[in-house]
Amino acid sequence: MAERGFARFSAREAARRAGYSVGTIYNVFGQLDSYLLAINSRTFREWASSLESALEAAPADRAGRIEALVRAYFDFADKNRNAWMAIYDHRIDKSVAIAPEDEAARDALTGIVDREVAATLDFADRVDTRSLVRSLIATVHGHCALWLSGSFAMLREEDPAGLAIARVLEIMTYHLGHGAS
Repeated sequence: MAERGFARFSAREAARRAGYSVGTIYNVFGQLDSYLLAINSRTFREWASSLESALEAAPADRAGRIEALVRAYFDFADKNRNAWMAIYDHRIDKSVAIAPEDEAARDALTGIVDREVAATLDFADRVDTRSLVRSLIATVHGHCALWLSGSFAMLREEDPAGLAIARVLEIMTYHLGHGAS
């Protein structure tokens, strides 16, 4: 997946490279969607680890930590373009049950952002931040996806990460003055 991207990924080729038959993949995972979820979950775990590492080196001030988080988002996506895009290119049927370990991988990533936003806004209850965090992630993701696709370059925008940071900090500054909503 990391080499070829989602569109050119082949379970048969992945199995062959691992020294297995494609039937083994299906015996272990049951269906292709479950296998792809497991691959994407690995990416989520690596991404979460990358964010935590960036936060360890981040300044102690709240804005500095949020900036480090956004820059780490862009950095991970840039260094892992195919694997990162595969997360969003995989369209799973809503009837497919997601394994608890795959849910946990996704929750760990958003949990990092929840934690940092809650700490920055001094929200005692994580529930207060849930909708806000999902919206902030969408803002950063949109900037990042447009940057990776080249759309920001066509707009002659040279610092999409800086723009994402500015938007996130503006929104958070608003919420600091107005409380959770």
